[in-house]
Amino acid sequence: MAKKTVTIEAELGEQFKIESDIRGHKVIIDQPTVAGGTDQGPTPLELLFTSLAGCIGSIGRIIAMQKRLPVRGMRITVEGDLDTNGLLGKPIEGRVGFEGITIKVQIDGDLTYDEQNAFLHEVDSRCPVSENLLNATPVSIEIA
Repeated sequence: MAKKTVTIEAELGEQFKIESDIRGHKVIIDQPTVAGGTDQGPTPLELLFTSLAGCIGSIGRIIAMQKRLPVRGMRITVEGDLDTNGLLGKPIEGRVGFEGITIKVQIDGDLTYDEQNAFLHEVDSRCPVSENLLNATPVSIEIA
């Protein structure tokens, strides 16, 4: 097994701005001004979708290189709906998370429809972000 531990640290400052320094890359998470933030970065939910799109694209590139597939690029759209009343502490019927997440991928490459479909299924099966969203991953939260 080739085990890798991924760790990040984030700090909540004033209002909703959260800053992380990840391997020298500054990442800012914030809320739009209409939600009380300063709009200095994407929201946590937007960043989640960005991570999912990034994983799909990265794994797609790995597979294309491994199999020498003629894939020049990919355009990835991720979307989902959720009831924001839940995160605001108001009662809701369903869950606090997304009702579902849809990933749409346009592949810039010389592949038939069936080849694109097989490629995307392999990408999805090898994407750790997608796998963590599809399957219940134990999450624990504790005082540091």
